[in-house]
Amino acid sequence: SVNPGTTLYTYPENWRAFKAQIAAQYSGASLKIASNPPAFTFGQTNRTPAFLNNFPLGKVPAYQGDDGFCLFESNAIAHYLSNDALRGATPQAASQVLQWVSFADSEIIPPASAWVFPTLGIMQFNKQATEQAKEDVKRVLTVLNQHLNTRTFLVGERISLADITVACSMLWLYKQVLEPSFRQPYINVNRWFVTCINQPQFKAVLGEVKLCEKMAQFDAKKFAEMQPKKETPAKKEKGGKEATKPQEKKEKKEKKEEKKPAPEEDDMDASDAALASEPKSKDPFAELPKSAFILDEFKRKYSNENIEKVAIPYFWEHFDREGYSIWYCEYKFPQDLTLTFMSCNLIGGMLQRLDKLRKNAFASVLLFGTANNHAISGLWILRGQELAFTLSPDWGIDYESYSWRKLDPNSEECKLMVKEYFLWEGDFKHMGKAFCDGKIFK
Repeated sequence: SVNPGTTLYTYPENWRAFKAQIAAQYSGASLKIASNPPAFTFGQTNRTPAFLNNFPLGKVPAYQGDDGFCLFESNAIAHYLSNDALRGATPQAASQVLQWVSFADSEIIPPASAWVFPTLGIMQFNKQATEQAKEDVKRVLTVLNQHLNTRTFLVGERISLADITVACSMLWLYKQVLEPSFRQPYINVNRWFVTCINQPQFKAVLGEVKLCEKMAQFDAKKFAEMQPKKETPAKKEKGGKEATKPQEKKEKKEKKEEKKPAPEEDDMDASDAALASEPKSKDPFAELPKSAFILDEFKRKYSNENIEKVAIPYFWEHFDREGYSIWYCEYKFPQDLTLTFMSCNLIGGMLQRLDKLRKNAFASVLLFGTANNHAISGLWILRGQELAFTLSPDWGIDYESYSWRKLDPNSEECKLMVKEYFLWEGDFKHMGKAFCDGKIFK
């Protein structure tokens, strides 16, 4: 049982802390929110020795009991403050609760943060990252909508820590960006979310939650205001005096001129910015002849138009067999794969670490089978005729976990694989397992 008078350190409107607070409402645990120093705001840590002694990262939420028991990490705190009904009354239910808690951390939080944080002024806007986040959120909503089609709650017949965690993870999505037209297709998710936030225990913590009416956009002014102000001391002349006003004007003018290219940088996507930060001589593709195949144009077709009728015909019509190559890969250790959502995270982690390769690659990496009996394989379009992962230390982290085979673009096998892997439809006879899920690298 939880000791009375326990303390939760957090900052206002911290959705991570909301999980613990709502769990305490259900379990009856007495929980007070620290209102005395140290005070917190988003992104800050408390580096005082006393706080670091109990919470080594200095981050919140952080929990401390009157008996001296301390916890950091929001899921651990919420779990501790829950009762058995919230945690799952049976081993199976408890595992399902843990499944959805992990799902929230791995599948919801990354795209939700990438999309929502710029609208709150917390993070710089990046168009490519935001568009990708929207697609990832749609996929998450689709999974949840299907699961909730015949269920009132995520696990069992009443609210559990799974519902608390997933609802809190989606709170800012519903408040900031999921406008009516965007959320309309996901009727079951909307019903479930509204049911959750209207429970007395949720309301005691969240108050009245107003759903988004118009999708929030990036506010450059708000972002600038959120950035920490840096004070630079005035320059001094040899005699120790501050620089004269004419000199100050000159410096300001020079700084202003230096900032002129900034708007162009703001238009860069993540991979452009990453490549631009490297010296040009380090670009592994710099020596290759220019290709007539515009990979970005194919990606636009793939993202925005009918894949079978437009994108695939466009691909074969424009594909440059000299400038690009097609590779098939299979994960070497399928015996180590357990839960399918964890395997999807494995794929996603690899693709995230290859951000600098985006301008010169496209891939469809798929998952086949079911829990504890599945495999991963993928189809890659790469610039040049060699495996690009060997060309840069940044790209070689994960590729050795896969076996690779170069395909002949003129072969029937390659044409069939392009169709199946691009569409996520087909027999996939080479895998011997049914399609389950996948991720696109573009």
